[in-house]
Amino acid sequence: MTTIDTSLYLSNQPKTRIPSADLGKDEFLKILMTQLQNQDPTSPMDDTQFISQMAQFSSLEQTMNMTKSIDTLVQSQLISPVIKYSHMIGKEVTYQAIDPDTGKESGSTSSKVVAVSQNEGWAVLELQTGEKIYADAVTQVTEPELNDKTEQDVDA
Repeated sequence: MTTIDTSLYLSNQPKTRIPSADLGKDEFLKILMTQLQNQDPTSPMDDTQFISQMAQFSSLEQTMNMTKSIDTLVQSQLISPVIKYSHMIGKEVTYQAIDPDTGKESGSTSSKVVAVSQNEGWAVLELQTGEKIYADAVTQVTEPELNDKTEQDVDA
């Protein structure tokens, strides 16, 4: 024998309604359906008015979807390590060099950053020497020094 779930009785449902500040597509469709159900049968809603409301709803939904997509794009750009560290291109960085044979630190080395890439979510600085280092290995960032030849070219 089947039993009835008493939690589904109307008397057991919450009596207070919590209003929402958002009017979404579900609410719009409910209003539209209520309008259609309660219209005067002797003078039904004009079909152009109905089509106009549907067009407004469609436009609103597309705008909301576009807004959500733009927000997602902006958030993804803000957390991108390439964007975050792109200002370092052209800067001179000092970092702890690692000896590839021993794996031990071999002192501080400096080089100019020529590109920034990403590896498993981490920013990788590509240096003028051809070496690639993680951005968190950098101990100092400076403007590159101009050599005598470059200074003469700038003055001329």
